[in-house]
Amino acid sequence: MSEEHNHEHIVAIDENGNEIVYAVITRVYSEEFEKEYVLFAEHSDSDEPVEVQAAIVVEDEEGDRLVGIESDSDAEWEFIESVLAELADEEEEA
Repeated sequence: MSEEHNHEHIVAIDENGNEIVYAVITRVYSEEFEKEYVLFAEHSDSDEPVEVQAAIVVEDEEGDRLVGIESDSDAEWEFIESVLAELADEEEEA
């Protein structure tokens, strides 16, 4: 993960070798699930809505890496959705 213009970014390579830059929306730790999550969206300069994605942050000897969420737990997905709702509420108030 890299930081640019005081925003954290994730750079991924797709199956065609193209670089995709994602803007990190937030990182949040859940004590209930004992995991750190990162919510991110493809970086865009337009005002069009973007799809928000989530992953689990796993720390190892090489640093942080992201792992897809493969949970069937409704509670875990509800936690992620509540974080998004809280962020949306904060943005509306600003």
